[in-house]
Amino acid sequence: MGKGFDGARAAEVVAELRETFRSGRTRSLRWRAAQLKALARMIDENEADIAAALYHDLAKPPTESLLHEISLAKEACLFALKKLKRWMKPQKVPTSITTFPSSAKIVPEPFVLSMDPVIGAIAAGNTVVLKPSEVATATSSFIAKKLPHYLDNSCIRVVEGSIPEASALLEQKWDKIFYTGSARVGRIVMAAAVKHLTPLVLELGGKCPVLVDSNVDIKVVAKRIVVGKWGCNSGQACIAPDYIITTKAFAPKLVDALKITLEKFYGKDPLGSKDLSRIVNSSHFTRLKNLLDEEKVSGTIVHGGQEDEKHLKIAPTLLLDVPSDASIMKEEIFGPLMPIITVDDLEHSFDVINSKPKPLAAYLFTKDHKLEKKFVKTVSAGGMLINDAILQFTNLHLPFGGVGESGMGSYHGRFSFDAFSHKKAVLSRGFSGEIPMRYPPYTPLKQKVLRGLVTGNVLPLLLALVGWPGHRKSLVA
Repeated sequence: MGKGFDGARAAEVVAELRETFRSGRTRSLRWRAAQLKALARMIDENEADIAAALYHDLAKPPTESLLHEISLAKEACLFALKKLKRWMKPQKVPTSITTFPSSAKIVPEPFVLSMDPVIGAIAAGNTVVLKPSEVATATSSFIAKKLPHYLDNSCIRVVEGSIPEASALLEQKWDKIFYTGSARVGRIVMAAAVKHLTPLVLELGGKCPVLVDSNVDIKVVAKRIVVGKWGCNSGQACIAPDYIITTKAFAPKLVDALKITLEKFYGKDPLGSKDLSRIVNSSHFTRLKNLLDEEKVSGTIVHGGQEDEKHLKIAPTLLLDVPSDASIMKEEIFGPLMPIITVDDLEHSFDVINSKPKPLAAYLFTKDHKLEKKFVKTVSAGGMLINDAILQFTNLHLPFGGVGESGMGSYHGRFSFDAFSHKKAVLSRGFSGEIPMRYPPYTPLKQKVLRGLVTGNVLPLLLALVGWPGHRKSLVA
């Protein structure tokens, strides 16, 4: 679905999916497993087409597509398949003396929802409307064409388009909305959700800092930073390192190590490298060029800066001691530019980070365990990684999500299942075990027993239950 998709058509799609959901079609283990297997098969059978779409949109190197996109998506499917039966089981929880005898459990109950990630939504037993990003046109087209051939179309729909189609979808009442992208659009999505009090998962990104101590293996650190920044869509990833903070004394050594590594990985002419992605479109290229051309920024370039507007490429660029009031230090870069900020003492960097909106990810390279503990305790971020970059995203046992301005909610593995489920509380009692004190009239002894329950002193209740002379009669009165 794409052109001609308006509010009326959006309402029709939602009504159809709600009717399918009410039929119970998506609730069975069999249906969920079948969809996840089909999704994994789609990835397997179309690996070359997926890589081609990513290359069309980003000039993304095939190896990078395999590592960052194809293998991770397939792994998520297989992980969900392996754990699905366990995730779907109701979770037994303790009960209290006030409801004795009774049993309690939490039952995962699915939502109808929109957008990504589809794997978690399917695992939780939902009907889904997926709206791919219009910025990556080839990838969006691939999803719209291929998904219907593998998944149950009565439960899962794909809507292509841009602002009109997205607006039509946001007008509808959903049970949950998942959005990943910029904070600017995230605010629009959140404003639309408020109208219907729709719960959200927002994964927005932000300025992800990298702190580099002087006591590290500098060659290893340089390789990990470079592949985390430029080896991941040339910095066009929400968790890509955005800027580096190190000490004034160590900065020259770090800059030299990064220069050597960049040349080793991408050659002396990085614009011609087949291992570097291009900028996703001309508007983003212009935005990055403007950040780089700002008068107070252009003079801080210590490596790179070459541009190829025709092929939408900007070389990996290092900038040293960029002024804090420059635009590049105020907004998420989302590209191949890397400012390096220097401080006298690395612990001073905590104040620098905390003065900015909370990032989606924060990275620290150090051998100092005290510094590591203080970093984890002091810095607020969606997630953290010590002595590497971006690999936290690959661990399906860890939640992935933002905090504050970088988003809300989390997903990945079990957390995706939980994100798209409602934890329905169920308490069950029989007809025995009546305790008269809960019913009026509240005699002095009943009040004493109730007060004991509130304060944790249950002796009066126990005396009454075992028949202490005079107590039972007073309770029944």
